[in-house]
Amino acid sequence: QAQLVESGGGLVQPGGSLRLSCGVSGIIFSIYNMGWYRQAPGKQRELVATITNRGSTTYADSVKGRFTISRDNAKNTVYLQMDSLKPEDTAVYYCNAPGSRAAIFTSWGQGTQVTVSS
Repeated sequence: QAQLVESGGGLVQPGGSLRLSCGVSGIIFSIYNMGWYRQAPGKQRELVATITNRGSTTYADSVKGRFTISRDNAKNTVYLQMDSLKPEDTAVYYCNAPGSRAAIFTSWGQGTQVTVSS
């Protein structure tokens, strides 16, 4: 089973940037598609960005053009560069491997809190 450790969150003003990291262990990282999810207070967790094992990316409409997902297979790490942040991006951010219906890894990491506020 995978172990997922997210980091890089914090408090940032609207229009600012953050770079999140997710270290993954316990699996052959390079064969998995990976994704970043977020959960805002009172809302369901949503998938915001994915990257395939070959590097193809997709984004939710709400973050398209502002967020960039990337991965480093040598470091077993997936990143999320977040630019032009908005208050509605405030959430706890998690990484996991997206499946056809749900995330593949049943054990989630602790997540990293992102707060966008002036």
